[in-house]
Amino acid sequence: MAYTAAVLTISDSGFEGKRQDLTGPRLAALLTTQKYAVVVAEVVPDEQPKIEAALIRACEKAQLVLTTGGTGVAPRDVTPEATRAVCERMVDGIPEYIRYKSVRETPFAVLSRAACGTRGKSLIVNLPGNPNGAVKSLLFILQLIPHALELLQGNTEH
Repeated sequence: MAYTAAVLTISDSGFEGKRQDLTGPRLAALLTTQKYAVVVAEVVPDEQPKIEAALIRACEKAQLVLTTGGTGVAPRDVTPEATRAVCERMVDGIPEYIRYKSVRETPFAVLSRAACGTRGKSLIVNLPGNPNGAVKSLLFILQLIPHALELLQGNTEH
């Protein structure tokens, strides 16, 4: 089965056109190779209300919603707060697993505040803003996502 996906890049400079979004397109390309239909690709400023609105819109169109950026400890990093605000249930194991795997490559992975949760039948996953970090993080969890999406659709027979 093909799944639908959305990629939201959270970046003030990207939104203002001061920096090219390198991460979002790389994530979308990887998803496409895995037979996901990327139905939303958007750059959103680091403003919690705007991130929340973009997440809600993306969940109306896509089963998998990936964010990239805004997960650190900088004052404007509010992607996890926006994610928690729109999610009905949190899936703490996914970001914990990403941090566990990522710390082997960089000790800075422990500074990630990334979150993951569900809204309706959609799974929202926060990924880092760094292009390589985001792709590696997605690769760590790629095999888990179809099972999670099937469960969200109510397909619990194994």
